[in-house]
Amino acid sequence: MNRTLVPLALVPVLLFAAGCGSATQTATPSPADTPTTAPADPSSTSTASPTPSAATAALLPPTSTKEIEVDRAISTQPIVTGARFAQHQGFDRVVIDLKGELPGYRARWVPELVQDGSGDKVDVKGGAYLQLTITPAVAHTEAGQSTWKGGPIFQAQLGNVQNVVKVGDFEGVVSVGVVLDRKAPFRVLEQKSPNRLVVDISH
Repeated sequence: MNRTLVPLALVPVLLFAAGCGSATQTATPSPADTPTTAPADPSSTSTASPTPSAATAALLPPTSTKEIEVDRAISTQPIVTGARFAQHQGFDRVVIDLKGELPGYRARWVPELVQDGSGDKVDVKGGAYLQLTITPAVAHTEAGQSTWKGGPIFQAQLGNVQNVVKVGDFEGVVSVGVVLDRKAPFRVLEQKSPNRLVVDISH
């Protein structure tokens, strides 16, 4: 009696990933992103031991009010396509969406928000004003049409962030104002795929 032998392939393919700081996190549904990168401010780096991972640290409220400046030379100006914001535990988050390379930026405290170019004061009231200046960058097409729709004042009404303001799009500089109830620690994060800048402000 002939028997046909059928080969049996056993393929155990269980892969485990543990403790990888660059692992992608699953974002919870929110108008603003869950952080996956370290703060861009070098002064925020701690030398204490143990040091939390970048992802863990980015989930904690910011601790510094120090102004931040990052210079970056890039070949093509990225396009600002919009801003999103959401409240998280202990801090508020503002996300600036970009199409193109990550640009340079400066986050600083200002006494009031003023429109770039015209110098007109923006009619918003707050206890403190944080301005993010992005350069080089534009928020319009070559035909002059805005790529960041709406505004210029976007009402947020979060724990500390009250408004996000489109302050300017002038000569390769895009300015974003954040109107706060009070001055508080903040940080700026850089995120990729797609590229965006994230500003976190403590409550």
